Amino acid sequence: MSDKTLHQRCILEVDSNSDFSIYNLPYGIYATAHKSKRAGIAIGNYIIDLSELYDTGYFKEKIKQNVFTGEFLNDFIALGKDVWSYVRQSIQILLTDESLFLPLKEKIIDIQRDATMYLPIQIGDYTDFYSSEEHASNVGKMFRPNGDPLMPNWKHMPIAYHGRSSSIITTGQSVKRPHGQYLKGEEIVFGASQTLDIELELGYIIGKENKLGEPVPVNHASAFVFGCVLLNDFSARDIQRWEYQPLGPFLGKNFGTAISPWVITYEALQTFSVAAPEQTPSVLPYLAQTDRNNFDIELHFDIETKNKQAANVAISNSKYLYWTIEQQIAHHTVNGCNLRVGDLFGTGTISGKEKNSFGSLLELTWNGKEKIKIGDEERTFLQDGDTTILKGYCRKGDIRIGFGELRNTII
Repeated sequence: MSDKTLHQRCILEVDSNSDFSIYNLPYGIYATAHKSKRAGIAIGNYIIDLSELYDTGYFKEKIKQNVFTGEFLNDFIALGKDVWSYVRQSIQILLTDESLFLPLKEKIIDIQRDATMYLPIQIGDYTDFYSSEEHASNVGKMFRPNGDPLMPNWKHMPIAYHGRSSSIITTGQSVKRPHGQYLKGEEIVFGASQTLDIELELGYIIGKENKLGEPVPVNHASAFVFGCVLLNDFSARDIQRWEYQPLGPFLGKNFGTAISPWVITYEALQTFSVAAPEQTPSVLPYLAQTDRNNFDIELHFDIETKNKQAANVAISNSKYLYWTIEQQIAHHTVNGCNLRVGDLFGTGTISGKEKNSFGSLLELTWNGKEKIKIGDEERTFLQDGDTTILKGYCRKGDIRIGFGELRNTII
């Protein structure tokens, strides 16, 4: 069935500008007033209840027990790539065949506005990379104005730090302003962070495991990716700046990282594959990909203030990333590190070349020197009561898929 036919034949009414078209079908965990947590697939303004659908016998050809009843997607993801593809194709068939869909509609369809969304993945480990050359260069220019913006190792390997999985949240959850040590002039003080920031990123969910001691070859790494989410790595810049030398981020990062509740599958994103930026100098053989691509995902960062003033702050795109997800996986495992189902890889802040495409307030305000307008208010960094709103979508011709919104309020 062609893409055009899929849209025309979808039984449920789905707006052409919906993030959740029949080409998308992302997975999430939700509950309603009458249903406990379970796995669902978003379509338009609706959710398909995968647990109820399984109980009708719909997936039993490939799935032997109901993996959709739990609080996370991990058990489903662990079934592997063939099953992920089978479920997605089965849902597309269901949504285009009235004889299959209509008898099940009342049992399996919920309304998104009636649902509460939850963290979709039980995340064991979280690694945040530093994959945008534009972002890394901007930071270097700010803090090393007389030196090379990029550190000597940056173009030779994907740089990363290990984050804190226990403080990963999803949309609708508030972020408490962190306290810690930082410099005020020459004085070391303790208090609430004064320079609270966001980082506009993508997160990739690992869907396959490698054994301890066995690296993942870069040209096989795509098989280890289940899907993609929006990721907001909240950052206390003043705390981070004082603590990070010599071992890197710690308290400036581990108080809150947010991911979107709907996971877009790696398969759905393939339509939007584009060539990644050329790498100069050449990388070592274990990082050299046969086909090196990113995804053309337009990413939006908005702020809404406590006074309901709102503005788009930046529009970036993941096609700018210098290091691909496959290179990140290959480097992460080259020493034999073992990945587990549900691990989360962040891309790091995604910035473009133009100022309005910078993916953090640190860059947009050039470390607080230039204010940005939010309606008739001004900001350098986040204030209490501000809500950060991340959105992302892909479009190619008439085909559109997206992540929905990732909203978090500072308290």
